[in-house]
Amino acid sequence: MSAEKLAFLQNFYTDVTLYVPADPAAEEQATAPPAPSVAEAAPAPPPTLKPEPVAAPRVSSMPPMAYSKPSAGLERLTSSALHPVAAAGPPVPAAPRPAQAAPVAAPMEPAVPPVMRTPFTVMGDNAQGVILLFRLPSDQFLKMHRNVFLNKMLQALNLVMADVLLVNVESELPVALANLRRELAATHIVAFGKNLLDTTIRNTQIYEPVLFPSLGLAYLASATVDLVEYDVSLKKRLWPGLQRMFLG
Repeated sequence: MSAEKLAFLQNFYTDVTLYVPADPAAEEQATAPPAPSVAEAAPAPPPTLKPEPVAAPRVSSMPPMAYSKPSAGLERLTSSALHPVAAAGPPVPAAPRPAQAAPVAAPMEPAVPPVMRTPFTVMGDNAQGVILLFRLPSDQFLKMHRNVFLNKMLQALNLVMADVLLVNVESELPVALANLRRELAATHIVAFGKNLLDTTIRNTQIYEPVLFPSLGLAYLASATVDLVEYDVSLKKRLWPGLQRMFLG
């Protein structure tokens, strides 16, 4: 029996190799230095540990309760520390505004004396430049052209009511002579009352005629019509002054 067959039978029946014939190629490999195996070259991987099964959390049937969050302030401080706000730089100067032109002051009007604004009412024609001056209520003034005393006085002076102009001062202040002469042509003024004409307040006396040569004007002051009309003594004082102013 050959050596190969004997080795086969031994291996078959005993599963142990009792004899292996010599192999020249194997002898050469045996003399060569052994090559490191892959298992020796690479380090063995660490043994894997199987995770232990974790028990599922128990779900409570109670409703969730709201809790305050006391760490909210700490979180804000932490966030501000982790994300600091950029420091403000130097203040940026505001853009200069365009210069505005200074308002031009309106020219001041000259002060006007109150007497220059005293209103007055006019009634009549003033054919002869004669003015009868009053300070009466409006309804009473409108009846003056029919007054018996005034009509007799004018008749004694060779005048009629159509020759004169009746003027009623509608203020406690006197009327300005300049305003009267601007609107009315006056040569004679008879005032029945006090403080009726501005230029004659301080330099005239009652029943004494006053002449203004530069103005071509004669002025006479008298008591009010309702006093003179029923007082004979006042009529006697008024008549001489009228004569000197109109007939003298």
